[in-house]
Amino acid sequence: MLAALIQDGRISMRALAARLHLSRANVYARLERLLADGVIEGFTTRIRPERAGLGTSAYVSLSIEQDAWREVRRALTATPYVDHVALVGAEFDVLVLVRTPDNATLREVVLGNLQGVAGVKATRTWLVFAEDRGPGPRWDAGPG
Repeated sequence: MLAALIQDGRISMRALAARLHLSRANVYARLERLLADGVIEGFTTRIRPERAGLGTSAYVSLSIEQDAWREVRRALTATPYVDHVALVGAEFDVLVLVRTPDNATLREVVLGNLQGVAGVKATRTWLVFAEDRGPGPRWDAGPG
């Protein structure tokens, strides 16, 4: 069920039931269980950033003061143009994906916003030239 929903989140319950060879009632029950258990957080639309006016992307690593990670995390997730925040175990502490309309805005986000967050000691920026999606995790053997 998860694989089918990831492939087409707008699929009707009738079509999903037919694809899974289940009754619609069973599909509704399974979907409700996946939602209630928190396996599915919600439904969303995938956007192609460059087509939506966000043609400049960069990964920014941050080294932070170790006792500041909660505040840094909160500040980063509230910063415009920040697409993804990951606390990591590496030579740096946080990896942030930033998507902006242009290089000038990227510069402002990195130098004006990210470096200004209390607890951030240093940043390093990698400009993204091209990106592709992989097949993603295998959900056909998991719950649902």
